[in-house]
Amino acid sequence: MMTENDRITQLEEVVAHQSNTIEELSEQIAEQWRVIEGLKRQAEALTEGFLALEEQALERPSVAPPPHY
Repeated sequence: MMTENDRITQLEEVVAHQSNTIEELSEQIAEQWRVIEGLKRQAEALTEGFLALEEQALERPSVAPPPHY
């Protein structure tokens, strides 16, 4: 039969385990957030580069037919 002290000890162990799990999950979420922010910056840089290339392509003069036409 479980005494009240045993029950309290068991509950304290459960709470300690849950606190540890919460801390680990919090650290993982923080790391994932850093990765997401880095990926967002990369996507923005790629988008800007693509738009710059697109502008350059639009600015090119049209190809004129050769003079013998």
